[in-house]
Amino acid sequence: MAPTTAWLLNSDPALRWQVERDLVGSPPDVWKATRARIATEGFGARLLSLQDPDGQWAGGAFFPASGDPGDGNQPWTATTWTLNSLREWGLDASVLRERGTAELLARNSRWEYENRPYWDGEVDCCINAWTVANGVWLGVDVTANVDWFVRHQLSDGGWNCEWIEGSTRSSLHSTLNSLKGLLAYDVTTGGTDVTRAARRSGAEYLLERGLFRRLSTGAPVGAWVSDFGYPFRWKADVLNAAEYFRSAALADGTAPDLRMADAIDMIRGARQPDGTWLQGAVDPGRVWFDVDVAAAQPSKWLTLFGTRVLEWWDGM
Repeated sequence: MAPTTAWLLNSDPALRWQVERDLVGSPPDVWKATRARIATEGFGARLLSLQDPDGQWAGGAFFPASGDPGDGNQPWTATTWTLNSLREWGLDASVLRERGTAELLARNSRWEYENRPYWDGEVDCCINAWTVANGVWLGVDVTANVDWFVRHQLSDGGWNCEWIEGSTRSSLHSTLNSLKGLLAYDVTTGGTDVTRAARRSGAEYLLERGLFRRLSTGAPVGAWVSDFGYPFRWKADVLNAAEYFRSAALADGTAPDLRMADAIDMIRGARQPDGTWLQGAVDPGRVWFDVDVAAAQPSKWLTLFGTRVLEWWDGM
């Protein structure tokens, strides 16, 4: 076994099961047993222990109930961010369903914007995408939220969270997060012709730009496109975007799109001689606990994503 693989396997169950399934090729009974441990060990168990009696985390939907960011940065402890982590790590949704989490949130959680009920969503594309993904995961009827995305898709094919301020041009961040929400819906429910068409248009928006370029000049939209940091949260760096396209291609049975080639080269170029990827800029702000290393240290999470994306791309 390669040293990097052994290093990756020596990790929290939330990460280890993905290494077993996607990089090692372990039998399903092995990686499923590891995934089941998320509820009782490590990161997943710690987050579950922090759930409030009313179903929320930190007493709020997007921000903690205190409303005080402390250090002036966005806190990452509230309900939506915590649900995102548990879902992305692979926690079996039955654990939260047995707690009645979806029903508790429907009764007790309200968005900070206009005090809207939690599962009704908000006006922000990214927030609504996470609501769709978390809702369909927990068995909530998110049809109205999915329809919202179809109505709010912009003429260039993507989305922008600032549409409410009058923006008519899409954003890489907003489009990527919207696509993730719609993919979660399509994978879980089978989707519809309308949702699949919306995803194709959104994907085309990103692919026309090579995942990171301005369409007008061909220049990168910002230095952040190649600054990979885990957790991904909302930024559309090229590793985050490539991971979406990998997941979508596997779900849809399609091949990698060659317009991603420069983004893939960027990911490949960030790989260290020992096969790892280094932690980049991590979003500042309060967290329940750290789930990865400090900046400039070898990141197991980024190494999982980077290796998985390159193996998918190189295998086409």
